[in-house]
Amino acid sequence: MENIEKKLIDVNDAISRILIGGQSYKIGSRSLTRADLNTLLDMQKDLQAQLANQNSNLMDNTYLAIFDGR
Repeated sequence: MENIEKKLIDVNDAISRILIGGQSYKIGSRSLTRADLNTLLDMQKDLQAQLANQNSNLMDNTYLAIFDGR
């Protein structure tokens, strides 16, 4: 779970940098283009779903009953 949480923190940080500083910028003759925002948003949704799935207790109180011979 720590790995997924770390990745989500990194993705959220990358998204924040794009929202604050823009998708790309130029300093002198050098230019930098950050990761694609839509790709990062897709990754964010996927990682959030993975975390939710790991933290889900949906089946914890589930029992299986088998009735033989009617």
